[in-house]
Amino acid sequence: MHTHRRAWRMPVLAVVFVSAILALGLVSATTEAAQAANAGVPPNSVGELDCNGLSPVQHPVKPAVMCADPAGSWDGRFYENGHYIGHDEPSVRFISPQPGSGDNTTFTERLPVEPAALPTVRHPGRDVVHTFELTIAPWFSTTVCDPQSAPQLPCTPESDANAPNGSYPGAGAAFVELQFYPPGFAPFSDNISCDNTHWCSALNIDSLECYGSGFGTTDCNPNCTEPVNFAFIQTNGVPTGPPSPQLSDLASFTPNSRTLLMNPGDVITVHLFDARIRGGQALEARETDLSTGRSGYMIASAANGFMNTSVANCSGTPFNFQPEYSSARAQNIIPWGFGPYMINSEFEVGHFEPCKSVSGAVTPPGGDTYYTNCSGPYETSADNPALEPDDSPCYKFGDTHGGTAAPNLVTGCDVFTDAIGDLDYDGTPYYPDWPNSIVPDRYPSTFLQLQPTTGYGQRYPEIQFVTDNSATQFVTGCDPTTGANCVLPPPGPGKFYPYWTQARVGGLCVWEFGNMRNGNTFGGDAQYGSVGPDTIGAFAGPVRRNPNC
Repeated sequence: MHTHRRAWRMPVLAVVFVSAILALGLVSATTEAAQAANAGVPPNSVGELDCNGLSPVQHPVKPAVMCADPAGSWDGRFYENGHYIGHDEPSVRFISPQPGSGDNTTFTERLPVEPAALPTVRHPGRDVVHTFELTIAPWFSTTVCDPQSAPQLPCTPESDANAPNGSYPGAGAAFVELQFYPPGFAPFSDNISCDNTHWCSALNIDSLECYGSGFGTTDCNPNCTEPVNFAFIQTNGVPTGPPSPQLSDLASFTPNSRTLLMNPGDVITVHLFDARIRGGQALEARETDLSTGRSGYMIASAANGFMNTSVANCSGTPFNFQPEYSSARAQNIIPWGFGPYMINSEFEVGHFEPCKSVSGAVTPPGGDTYYTNCSGPYETSADNPALEPDDSPCYKFGDTHGGTAAPNLVTGCDVFTDAIGDLDYDGTPYYPDWPNSIVPDRYPSTFLQLQPTTGYGQRYPEIQFVTDNSATQFVTGCDPTTGANCVLPPPGPGKFYPYWTQARVGGLCVWEFGNMRNGNTFGGDAQYGSVGPDTIGAFAGPVRRNPNC
């Protein structure tokens, strides 16, 4: 086992990155004793036993939490309680065989700056667009041990022996997404944003209460298929409410005065590592805003209220989640995921559609009124009830949600209540309205990300571009098990799919995402390769050398 507990210092390159950007004017497994003492916490009637909101025994706190995309036995796709579950997550994966590359990672990025004008809904492909319309949750990822998650096998923290190999499906694992939420469409409890002017972020840990892995995933508990532990990054490290699937409540998804808020254009360093805590170790996510000097963190520990979930009865056990792997070699992946994901930088797309007007008001008991149907130039045809029954939840421009939130900046729909995403590809993310500059214009400025570094300060020598868009391609007849009829960009009126670029900005080599042309585009959409026998259903390009401009 490899642990790295020495004092961590800001990489010199990160400090250089801050100076360069500002110069541009832009702005584990828990102990057996603890398990025995605390086992069997029954779920409340409200919580997050299922991040897709489909548990028949528990009402979700938040209608849908953006979570991992499982592989399944329905032509490679995953179905839960009669509903297709899948996401659209274009990413670049960072690969290294070195110890410390899978359990200790640092990312540095500059957050986008929004256009000065409000979003418009007039001419798809030429509208003013804000980040929340393009991606509702950019994230950095890793994998942690969870022996009570698929494939339901023991897991030794920080060990490459956990990887799937031959007939061995891999150790029990959960997927970590350190998600960032853009401003403009609050409140977070049933929407996208913390407020209209700041970014916020949270630690999400998604487990799968099934047996087997990959296309052989079967025998899931329908009451708690994909439980999620959720906690905002806090300046004091204390969750706003219970993080666990069993006990989470409205406070868990409501930022408070200690939630780390970041400004558009700030430069942020993210450190994911196995932290020493009282009585053991647990994953820590630590963020430092290099532009303001503020910082926050969250530790995925039993002491903080994190729990894993029993596949038998959905009860929770206080649990310390620890990194699953020592290295980030190519074989080390989330064993039940759709596609090869582990140490990734990703953008969650396909979850927003702006509207001229909305209809079909729904007021859940004691809840916030939303609408089900979108009308306007982005709704090019009637929703296919077999794919997208409606666009909900939708909210009007200026909605303050009963006075609890800043007014929404556009009329639009989150598209995740009755469909897990935009399965007819007519929303903003599938038009070329993505950042095309390092400064904002009609579109936001692009994210700028440095090369991530390992626990020993090394850069990752290899990369792989991956997207699970193939899972959402029903209209093409895409077969993720063979790759037949799977295409990029996906079919839709915008005929566009965002891609990664590597460019030199302010004297530094950075990663960008969107519609950028100022550097190496790696062939645009061709960078994602194809769906093949070794891609677990996803589009995946070859493992290639990680260039450095």
